[in-house]
Amino acid sequence: MSEQPEEPDVRFSLANERTLLAYQRTSIGLIGAAVAVAHFLEDSTLALILASILLLCGAFSAIGGYQRYVAADHAIREGRPLGPGRAAMLLSVGLIIAVVVAAIYVGTTADWQ
Repeated sequence: MSEQPEEPDVRFSLANERTLLAYQRTSIGLIGAAVAVAHFLEDSTLALILASILLLCGAFSAIGGYQRYVAADHAIREGRPLGPGRAAMLLSVGLIIAVVVAAIYVGTTADWQ
């Protein structure tokens, strides 16, 4: 006879879903920012690099958030600790790189009169 896992407290499941939705909102915002950079900034290599970084961060946020959601759901259902995740840290690194590229773009295209 197989033992059925006990249903977790609904509050934990709903908190996990809210975290997933936060990752998805972040993803949508980053992809929107990538489109805006590609559309509104002048055609340059730095603008293309910045748009690409933002697009990749958006895709990573969606995928990493879903993976974190699944890992958290399994941990909640099995009653074990979740452990640290890499998605938020790697997304932060990507965004820091985007900020550096944006600063270089502004520094090289600004009219300093």
